[in-house]
Amino acid sequence: MGNRVKERLKQGLPSVGNWINIPSPAVAELLAGHGMDWLLVDTEHCPTDYETIENLLRAMRGTEVVPLVRVAGNDPVLIKKALDRGALGVLVPLVNSAEEAAAAVAAAKYPPEGIRGVAGTRASRYGADLRAYFASWNQDVLVAVQVETRQALEQVEAIAAVPGVDVVFIGPNDLSANLGVFQQYDHPAFAEAVARVLRATRAHGVAAGYMASDSASVLAKIEEGFTFVSAGSDTRLLSAAAAATYGAIERGLGERGFR
Repeated sequence: MGNRVKERLKQGLPSVGNWINIPSPAVAELLAGHGMDWLLVDTEHCPTDYETIENLLRAMRGTEVVPLVRVAGNDPVLIKKALDRGALGVLVPLVNSAEEAAAAVAAAKYPPEGIRGVAGTRASRYGADLRAYFASWNQDVLVAVQVETRQALEQVEAIAAVPGVDVVFIGPNDLSANLGVFQQYDHPAFAEAVARVLRATRAHGVAAGYMASDSASVLAKIEEGFTFVSAGSDTRLLSAAAAATYGAIERGLGERGFR
């Protein structure tokens, strides 16, 4: 089966994608046609149920986009259900220790490396491809864990060293909030936290991930050393497009004396 994103990251190459917050297959289908490496369905903060996840992933089928899901928590049932829907990887929030990272990896992998239950779900074409899917899965699945707290930051070297962790991902809002410098991304405390994550991931040969906000910040983060980078979300893209379009219209109307 393979996982193009995981292969790129293993080679040290950047992989850029986008969040899906809007639980609409039309949005997933539209974004999947624009050259992104991956799309991640967010279930931590968004009202997306598992039937909707399945339909969002169906909408990506036929493209080269790798489908991922951020689960709502580090729960083996949530991870199993996301992967059974057809995701090729998971992003697990609020991972604060090596033990929690190892639990996330175990939930994502089949025995003997993990504890994921085996079933003929959409992921294996309802069992038609189950043998082949099972045989390659533990090599194909992408496991990303989020560092979002002071506790996680203190344990980031141990987290990055856990076998099976592919990405250590910074959630800048939560990490900056937990450091007491919310959205102050140029603050020395936040900058040092970012540097520590980068040092840890480099030392252990795993990818560093970051939630950027636009094309300029994506490229800046890649130059900084991050290789798994989000360009933002569907809601951010829609909001930015609306602001740019209607801002220009308002300015034009003002220049013409209509405002």
